[in-house]
Amino acid sequence: MRIGLITSEPSHPLLSLTTALLAPDHHVDVLDPRTPLPVPEPLADVYLLKARTPHALALARVLEQRRACVINSATATALCQDRTSMAALALSADLPFAATRTFTTLARLASGPALSGPAVVKSRHSRRHDVVARVDSPSHLRDLAAAHPNEPVVVQDFAPNDGWDYKLWAIGDRLFAGLRRSELSPEGRGPTRALRLDDLPPGWPALVHRVGEVFSLDVYGVDIIDRGHGAPLIVDINAFPGIRGQSGAPEALAALALSRANGADTDRLACRGAGDTGRSGRGRLVRRAPESGPAAEP
Repeated sequence: MRIGLITSEPSHPLLSLTTALLAPDHHVDVLDPRTPLPVPEPLADVYLLKARTPHALALARVLEQRRACVINSATATALCQDRTSMAALALSADLPFAATRTFTTLARLASGPALSGPAVVKSRHSRRHDVVARVDSPSHLRDLAAAHPNEPVVVQDFAPNDGWDYKLWAIGDRLFAGLRRSELSPEGRGPTRALRLDDLPPGWPALVHRVGEVFSLDVYGVDIIDRGHGAPLIVDINAFPGIRGQSGAPEALAALALSRANGADTDRLACRGAGDTGRSGRGRLVRRAPESGPAAEP
């Protein structure tokens, strides 16, 4: 089989370990996201999209138009980068996602009515080094806006919790879990602690699988906080995260790639060309959040 990696970091631990598992019997191609078109022939049997840049998404869309199998699809990956669209889809599917309001810029947010209480302000578009901050006062918000005046943002009310993020990852049907200090914690994030699936509150594994179904994802991460007594609140969803240090993750990714390359489970996957948003039937759930109204700035 021929497996393609769409990445500028083939040495990433998850990818390098997966490559080592596949390489003895299969051909692994690394396709830099900035590869000029047309894509070199022959096409791979499956591509793993471990990049989220505009170049990477454009490349994935071209491959999908040529009927290549891409995990995750360009559409699903792009959806997870827009926190407004992410929240709209999650809430429309009755997932326990944080209520989210959208503002065109941080300056616009800071110049409007005062927030009703502590809030979390995030860049609308998820990327490295984006804005994620807890805001507790008007002066704090003004300082944040002065540093990033033109940044489009979303706002979520701060939900009281124990200060820990539950990091849940899925590769196909396999789940992995860890526990890490919130990035809003004054103590800093620190390392991720391993967590057994049996130690999760009841219903959380099923919730993670449901996220994959709704968002048409096969390799993804879900960040959850415990609001008390095991009540989950989803605060973020990521397409193809690093999943570092999780025993069995490279094996699961290699198995998933070979399964898709062999055409297994084709009734479940978005390996069907351009315009398909994911597993059978799930494209109907995708909705755009309004730019005005309850979910957006007044």
